[in-house]
Amino acid sequence: MVEATFPSQALGAQVRGRDVAHRSYGPAFDYLVGFILLVIATPIMLLVALFIYLEDGGPIFFAQSRLGLGGRPFRCFKFRSMNTRAEDQLRRLLIDSCTAQDEWARTHKLRRDPRVTRVGAFIRKYSLDELPQLINVLRADMSLVGPRPIVEAEACRYGRWIHHYYAVRPGLTGLWQVSGRSDTNYRSRVAMDVVYARSKRILLDVRILAATLPAVLIGRGSY
Repeated sequence: MVEATFPSQALGAQVRGRDVAHRSYGPAFDYLVGFILLVIATPIMLLVALFIYLEDGGPIFFAQSRLGLGGRPFRCFKFRSMNTRAEDQLRRLLIDSCTAQDEWARTHKLRRDPRVTRVGAFIRKYSLDELPQLINVLRADMSLVGPRPIVEAEACRYGRWIHHYYAVRPGLTGLWQVSGRSDTNYRSRVAMDVVYARSKRILLDVRILAATLPAVLIGRGSY
């Protein structure tokens, strides 16, 4: 795995200790706005849950271990968007297809993922699968804005920049979410997370939140 590298002058060198201090304003805001959004989203979430159940009768939710603040793992909630045989199907696909192996190695995603259900494709396109992460926000596992949560296997992609990811809570939305999502390469995603972690957050958070709804409605880069 090639370690991500970025010019030190472009991003500056004055961080580490102050990253968390920039985020001290946020927990109460996250909890209040997260609760309001959860109440508003509840009717939509009930409909999504119904359609997931009607499609194949499988579990409605999917929980996966992700890395949070300080590198601590937490259970990240999503609506299930893949079939119930997804893990076995992925293993077989990566054994049988060199193209899939290469794409997974580069992005940790598959553009044409055969595991995704019909309902799953729709809720992924409009990020409805991520609505249960509002619960993670209320539990203080996540913030409204921050780097998207990663699995442990992705940490090596950040190389020596991983401490920037660990300095903030992962977010329901973030720079990557409003900048093309999966249409961007992983190196760009890491760079956006570093830039976000090193910035003063309040105005940037407001801009990202304002840009999230248009980005979700367009659905660009979601798969």
